[in-house]
Amino acid sequence: MINHIKLTETILYVNNQEGSSQFYQKIFRCLPDLDVPGMTEFVISYNCKLGLMPNKGIAKILSTAMPHPDNGNGIPRCELYLYVENIQFEFDNAIKIGAKLISPIANRDWGDRVCYFSDPDGHIIAFAERINDK
Repeated sequence: MINHIKLTETILYVNNQEGSSQFYQKIFRCLPDLDVPGMTEFVISYNCKLGLMPNKGIAKILSTAMPHPDNGNGIPRCELYLYVENIQFEFDNAIKIGAKLISPIANRDWGDRVCYFSDPDGHIIAFAERINDK
């Protein structure tokens, strides 16, 4: 274990901060811990946060060193792999809120039961349970 890293925050670049915030409020069934112009954050576990930053905001930081994030909208650019207590509950919630289903719940050869969805920007969300934990 790496002891010098105290907190992990993954930041997704999004086309519409407000729309993405609403989506993740429904997925996580909670309000964001921070919601200001340019950044929305959800604390999703003890030492992990998920941030949502508008494409245009990060583009100012990236300048010309990297392609503009708008060029990647709808392309899967990352995956949030979330171990959950009840995969069926998370699956049903994601369907109910209109998340795009990529792959239904299935046992995978790496030892997890997993389903896959995408958010409005094409980022992949996986809900997983260990098969042996059941």
